[in-house]
Order: sequence, then C-alpha cells, then structure tokens
Amino acid sequence: MTTTTERPGTGTGASPAPRGASDRSRAEQKLGWYLAGPAFAVMLLVTAYPIIQAVYYSLFDYRLTDPDNISFVGLKNYAVILTDSIWWTSFGVTVFITVVTVAVELVLGFLLALVMMNALRAIRPVLRAAILIPYAVITVVSAFAWQYAFSLDSGFVNSWFGWLPGISAETDWFGSTGSSLFVICLAEIWKTTPFISLLLLAGLAQVPDVLQEAARVDGATWWQRMWKVTLPNMKAAIMVALLFRTLDAFRVFDSVFVMTAGANSTETVSFLAYRQTIARVEIGLGSAVSVLLFLSVVIICIGFIKGFKVDLSQARGEK
Repeated sequence: MTTTTERPGTGTGASPAPRGASDRSRAEQKLGWYLAGPAFAVMLLVTAYPIIQAVYYSLFDYRLTDPDNISFVGLKNYAVILTDSIWWTSFGVTVFITVVTVAVELVLGFLLALVMMNALRAIRPVLRAAILIPYAVITVVSAFAWQYAFSLDSGFVNSWFGWLPGISAETDWFGSTGSSLFVICLAEIWKTTPFISLLLLAGLAQVPDVLQEAARVDGATWWQRMWKVTLPNMKAAIMVALLFRTLDAFRVFDSVFVMTAGANSTETVSFLAYRQTIARVEIGLGSAVSVLLFLSVVIICIGFIKGFKVDLSQARGEK
C-alpha cells in the first residue's frame, strides 16, 4: 500500500510515503471517533434536547398555570418579542455589558498575564493563586458582596471615596441606569478577569523564545516585539479567550438578578427569559426569548471564528 514518492522540495528518496502517512492519519482519526464518539453522542443528546424543547414550546401560546388552553401560534411569539421595545432595551443592555467588560478584561488580563509570565520563579505560584482568587468565588456570592459594598445602608464605598467629585454619603449607586450598570460591569470585571488572564498566559507561554531572541538581535524594541512577534503568535489564545468570555458575558444573569433585579432598565436578555418563563410562567414567550438568545450566541461564535481566521489544528502544530 505504500509508495516511495519524494516530498516536494527535499530532493531525496528518504521521505515518508504520503500514502502510508495518510493511512495512519485515517486510522488515528477512526480511533479518535471510536474513543470520543460515545461521549460526543451523550453530550449532543444532553444539549440538543433542551434546545429542541425550547424551539417546540416557542411555537405555542402556553401558560404554565393554564395548560389546557395551549394552542399552536407558529412564529407569533417571535413577532411579539421582536416588535417589543423591552426586548431591544434588554438586548442593548446585554451588548453594552458584554462590550465594556470584555474590552476592559482583555487589557487587564493581558497585563496580569505579563506580570505572571515575568514574575520571579519563587513567587510565581503564589502570585497566580492570588490573581485567581476572584474567579474561585461563586458568582452569586460575588454579586452580593458588590451589592453590599455599594448599598446606601451597608456599603462602605460612599464613605471611602466621598472625597471624589460626584460621590457623597447619599449617592445611590442603584438609583439610576448608568450607575447601576457601572457597578454590574465592575463586579463582572473583578470576577472574570483572572479567567481571561489565565488563557492569555497560556498563549504567552507558547510564543517561541527563538523568535523573541531573533527580534531582539535585530534591534527591535519591546513595543515592536510585542506587535510583530508576541501578539501574532498569540492569535489562537486571544480568540479562545475573547470567544469564551464574550459568550459568558452575553449570558450575564446573576449580577443583574442580585443587584437590581432588572430595575432602572438594567434587564438583560437572560433576565428577560427568566422573567417570562419563571416569574410570569409564560412558557411560550419565555422559550422564544431563550431561542433568540441561543441564536445570538451561535452568531457570536461564527463571527469570532470567521473573523479571527484561526486554524486551531495548525496552531497545535498538526499541519
């Protein structure tokens, strides 16, 4: 089955046979499917079932307290949601929180990754553990902590930062949309910046030292090495970090639920789905909101993968 064909550009007959390499590759691929196939099928069923169920219920006028009067309405629930200003307000708030938190976290996370990368070997484990502590805190607990910190009754922020313009003992951080979103974004940034810094640290560790040394010998400055060597070689890690964090931020719920409960126009898409499905028991409308949220997440995934044009198999050195 094997043939001795020279690899283009080598000029020798000692190269591995392309046909043999292809057979081995196909055998490894088949073995991979045998090993991962069952787990993949289970995961597909676990994730596909609730999605299919949500799509099904979204086509009905279904209220949980009146199950006998369920009726098929087709796409009417989607038309009701997409023509309602509440949906677009929630969507705008969600996009705002996502863009602000991810942008700030990317900058802070990269700086923290540089600090962890260049820290002395003796203190590196302690430094990484200290930076990762916020990410270990449960999101609801973190949200309550920030809510208490900025509360008029129990908060310390007003007394500590009363010397800043615009802050006094009577400043109600949860009394307006802008200040409420500021606290929510602050809590999200504090909580999840360690996660993005950890992913970027893995990307920094994969940048070949020989490239950095060659650029240094050529007289490149720190900034030039960063733009021409470090960041291009971290493209896959940056894409993964941004994609994971964007999806997480777009589904923000806990912080909004604890701090404002959607008051002052701070309702997000996830909170809107909760309010329709759980609080108002409108299963049809709530399922339609959930399906729209799912479609938004899919569009974000496709946008990131197409936009970054990163071949992860090539980044792993498989091509």
